[in-house]
Amino acid sequence: MTYWIPSRATVRAAGVGAALLLPGIVAAAPAAAAATPTVSCTSAKAGLAAKLKKDITAAVAGRNGTIAVGLYDRTSKTTCTLRSTTAYDSASVVKVTVLATLLWDAKKHNRYLTDREATLTKAMITKSDNDATSKLWKQLGLTKIKGFLAAAKMTRTTPGANGYWGLTQINVTDEQKLLSLITAKNSVLSDNSRAYITKLMGQVVSSQRWGTPYGAPSGVATHVKNGWLQRSTHGWRVHSVGTFTGGRHNYMITVLTHGNSTMNYGISTIQGVAKAIHKDLAAAGS
Repeated sequence: MTYWIPSRATVRAAGVGAALLLPGIVAAAPAAAAATPTVSCTSAKAGLAAKLKKDITAAVAGRNGTIAVGLYDRTSKTTCTLRSTTAYDSASVVKVTVLATLLWDAKKHNRYLTDREATLTKAMITKSDNDATSKLWKQLGLTKIKGFLAAAKMTRTTPGANGYWGLTQINVTDEQKLLSLITAKNSVLSDNSRAYITKLMGQVVSSQRWGTPYGAPSGVATHVKNGWLQRSTHGWRVHSVGTFTGGRHNYMITVLTHGNSTMNYGISTIQGVAKAIHKDLAAAGS
């Protein structure tokens, strides 16, 4: 099987961490392989936790840099975690949080999104447009963003200062909380808001649909948002969050990485993990 690897020019055009937005972007030496904590899995499905633990561990074995993984499948009550509280620069993964904050705030004021907001949010999610994100980040302000994070119980997510939204500190635990809010009825996001977020994540342009969707079985609907950013420390940050429905499963995956020598190396790492998860869940059935 093959998968798309973006060129350097495409990275600049799609712009998840453009130099104009984020400081300290220079080439970095490859990071040494970090000691990997044990993958932890639990499941109501007999044998599934052990299989996932084995296969996720194999997927990250020998990979350079630092890798964090989160999986939750509602159908089989399966959870897997690796480095669930390790902090990473968010890059464009934070754009899902920006959209959720906007919708949460609109709900509080009993209003619909304006045409301008609808245009900006679509560009932000489906094309990872940085200018659109900066406009919405400025419009919301840190008070509203922190308000949403508190409501979502994303207690370890810290918004980037001075407009540098791509330097927001995130971790697997909080990203999985966000994906859970998007995919199940709750008091924080309205059903219409959840449907809108899922719709846009399902419309991401083909050139940015790498990462967690890799290896998803046919018949499984995929919704994704990726992020990538190079800085002088920890090399490339490459992240992917996704939600998946169908095939008798309803699950969400977060993979965060840094210390990658290239963007492509990070993508390959994420897709190795994703392929193992999709395969094991599909084999387990319901």
